[in-house]
Amino acid sequence: MSETTATENATTSASIKERVGIVVSTKMDKSIAVKVTRRVPHPLYKKIIKISKRLIAHDEEGQAQEGDTVRVEECRPMSKRKRWVLKEIVKH
Repeated sequence: MSETTATENATTSASIKERVGIVVSTKMDKSIAVKVTRRVPHPLYKKIIKISKRLIAHDEEGQAQEGDTVRVEECRPMSKRKRWVLKEIVKH
């Protein structure tokens, strides 16, 4: 019974991160830059502010274009800055 519990814990704790953002650059070969924006409260003043981060994602076929809304998924490190892979294009 403890073996199944350990297996269940391993599968539930290993969640893959996904982010939705806008493609801002496709100038690299097989890579895209995605701007991900989130809304968080300011730590001191509690006002909702937007925080954006630029992620470098792997795009094997080169199908994403600038301005597309895409979903990226966390993966193993592919290079110094590339730790995300293109999962799907949400909107062209």
